Amino acid sequence: MTEPIDGLTAARIRANLAEVHERIAIAAARAGRAPDEVEVVAAVKYVPLEQLGVLAEAGVTVVGENRAQDLQAKLAEYGETFTWDFIGHVQSRKVKRIAPLVRLIHSVCTESVLEQLGRHAPPQLRVLVEVNVAGEEGKAGVAVSELDAFLERCPIPVAGLMTMPPLAREPQDSRRWFAQLRELAAARGLAELSMGTTQDYEIAVEEGATLVRIGTKLLS
Repeated sequence: MTEPIDGLTAARIRANLAEVHERIAIAAARAGRAPDEVEVVAAVKYVPLEQLGVLAEAGVTVVGENRAQDLQAKLAEYGETFTWDFIGHVQSRKVKRIAPLVRLIHSVCTESVLEQLGRHAPPQLRVLVEVNVAGEEGKAGVAVSELDAFLERCPIPVAGLMTMPPLAREPQDSRRWFAQLRELAAARGLAELSMGTTQDYEIAVEEGATLVRIGTKLLS
């Protein structure tokens, strides 16, 4: 899904959302977890502003946006209709715009963003630190070896960790990276784990995800 989508219907999204919740419940049961420990964040990067109302009608309550400009425009129109998260790459120069608008930023991983958070973060903002668990060269995220020092430098409380595992052919291939993120969070007393997207969210739930970022599965 790389182009803006059109023709969404509440009935289709409602059915997709019900299936996602059912699969989350089954995956959670396999791991001995309660399904309400997992929150679905609808990834709306490719949902035009005029289509967001359909998501609300379908029962979507939490949305994640990737771009600061789109976040501002969509929130100006829909405001308290949704709970808003920022799930895209954070540019330090846009922290001032993003921080007052969202409950959670999922992708904090640079020193320049920490500096801007120290200046502009409102009291209610929570953040997740993005970790490059696989050590992929050129990929966003804090290296595992540098995580503790980065957490210490964060000027606001860190709620948890986030990761994007390497591209994989099978969902099971992501399991070890999700498990590693869970262990990193548990060792540091961090409760939130944002991991898992359309292709691997069930594995992420089995490994402890508390937030799953779902786009295609909801919107197709």
